[in-house]
Amino acid sequence: MSLPPVIEQMLLPEFYPHPVTEPIKLLQTHISFVLLTGDYAYKVKKPMNFGFLDFSTLEKRKYFCEEELRLNRRLAPDLYLSVLSIIEQDGKYSFDQTGKKTPVEYAILMPEFSQEDLLIEMFAAGRLTAEHVKQIGEQLADFHQTALTNDHINSFGTMEAVRSVANDNYASTEKYVGIAQTEEQLTQTRDYTNQFFAENASLFSDRIAAGKVRECHGDVHLKNICLYQYQIQIFDCIEFNEPFRNSDVIYDAAFLLMDLQFRGRRDLANIFLNTYLERTGDYTGVVMLPLYCSMRAYIRAKVTSFLLDDPNIPADVKANAQTEAAAYYKLAWEYTQPKQGKLIIMSGVSGSGKSTTAKAIASEQDAIYLRSDAIRKQIAGIDLMERGSDAIYTPEMTAKTYTRLAELGTLLAIKGFTVILDAKYDRVSLRSQAISAAQAQSIPVEIVYCSAPVDVLEQRLRDRAIANNDIADATVELLTSQLAAFEDFTSEELALVKKAQ
Repeated sequence: MSLPPVIEQMLLPEFYPHPVTEPIKLLQTHISFVLLTGDYAYKVKKPMNFGFLDFSTLEKRKYFCEEELRLNRRLAPDLYLSVLSIIEQDGKYSFDQTGKKTPVEYAILMPEFSQEDLLIEMFAAGRLTAEHVKQIGEQLADFHQTALTNDHINSFGTMEAVRSVANDNYASTEKYVGIAQTEEQLTQTRDYTNQFFAENASLFSDRIAAGKVRECHGDVHLKNICLYQYQIQIFDCIEFNEPFRNSDVIYDAAFLLMDLQFRGRRDLANIFLNTYLERTGDYTGVVMLPLYCSMRAYIRAKVTSFLLDDPNIPADVKANAQTEAAAYYKLAWEYTQPKQGKLIIMSGVSGSGKSTTAKAIASEQDAIYLRSDAIRKQIAGIDLMERGSDAIYTPEMTAKTYTRLAELGTLLAIKGFTVILDAKYDRVSLRSQAISAAQAQSIPVEIVYCSAPVDVLEQRLRDRAIANNDIADATVELLTSQLAAFEDFTSEELALVKKAQ
């Protein structure tokens, strides 16, 4: 297939006003040309119109280049440098150095980074770590809390808008029944979403009212995240389609959550999710995850299924696409299946290892992790890393914190999630509040008690104070009073207690 003349000339070293690494490499997607020159990459949009994407005119390509720059600078400012005009004179193309000539094409200028630093490549090489996904969770959380929202953006988060997306997915994939999915999977997945919309209409309006529908990224998965200069960069935001980009923030986060789970790393997915939730405090959004994760998986299944219709694709590629699509359809169905929720109550004084144990259990059991230190500061309206004053440790604030823990824990456990409540739970009344709320809904309850010798407790608290990298405010000076105030477990509680290892 021949290349456009401008791209042919961009493959020549003399096209560029800087030294290049030869040979210049050309990468192609179905919508872009990307030229790798060594220090810089240049992205040129193809003049395509797919309906959901329209780059067919020069004016539109200019607009969407500028939109790509604007939108991606929110999350990856180091990767998106500028939009360059390309001019033509006597059959020779060049960048417009003066800004006064009539452009014939546009290119986005980016620094070049190694493909080995794409997270999908790091994942394949076993280099993706818990710290990486934790950083992604923090970045995405901060981004979502500041992203633009308005009435127009909110229109994409209504129940009607979301239901339309789901229905379109099902209608366009019925022909793959018996090829990449079963009739039972399609029926049950569709029935679940229909029931969810019928029973939870208020959830969508509540999310809009709470400011949770925003101008998001739209395509957060491992292929669109990289390490650049040792920093996580989430790039390639969807600039070309508003419905793909404007959504509930938890739907945006659900893509990476699903992506990690699809690839068999539920442990990393759990760390990402709990980091994101603790940073945003958006625990009520968890109720939407079964729907939104199912939709994300189903969309990947649909897109992969479309490859099966292309007569130009080799048989082995089609076979792989069929296998991959089937796995996505199966995952989409699995998200819709009913699950038994569970409540795990951590108990022990500061420094006893509750949080470390709770995070390990969360990773093992795919649990939602609720930490009293975070809930308390969220109620107080202060940053998680800000040291709390005495005002947030009054009996009234403590009561609000534990009440909120019990409410959230019960809400999510009812929906089928395993939930860990990480707090001292040093008094019978506080433990009873959570236990009673769960048992009233027939939710299984377990207490995990953590303890350690006093000298170990003291050393852990000193180490934590020196490190100064934890949201907890407890100091070694509080330890004596905490130990004295701890109330023994009742006989009823002892039947639920599991000693931490």
